[in-house]
Amino acid sequence: MPLVVRTTPANVRDERPAVEMLDAIPPIQGPRGRPRFRPRAFQGDRGYGFPPVIQAVRDRRIEPRLAPRGTEHGSGLGKTRYVVERTLAWFGQCRRIKLCYEKDGVHFQAFHDLAAALLCARRLAEVRNGF
Repeated sequence: MPLVVRTTPANVRDERPAVEMLDAIPPIQGPRGRPRFRPRAFQGDRGYGFPPVIQAVRDRRIEPRLAPRGTEHGSGLGKTRYVVERTLAWFGQCRRIKLCYEKDGVHFQAFHDLAAALLCARRLAEVRNGF
């Protein structure tokens, strides 16, 4: 499920908003104990694999599952990365955000937030109904 959604201008590199998004994750209550403020792992493609980003993730005591740039492929496609691709495909089903029709970035961000809320609601409904 998408925990944080941020839109950026067209030609912003992936690693720039990555650490900011990690810091924006809200506390998540588990079945018992204190809420988690940080995920256990941060996963992304080679666009996030810069040494400063990997170090920033480690500094936050999060396991970086980021392939360093320039390394050979062989990450085990289909094992865990599909979660990211599947979520992007879910966002792609929302017709309004496939292309940016909005003149203001705040409106485009609002439609992404709404899509994320709908995705979470659908997923919770599936879990609740036992699918």
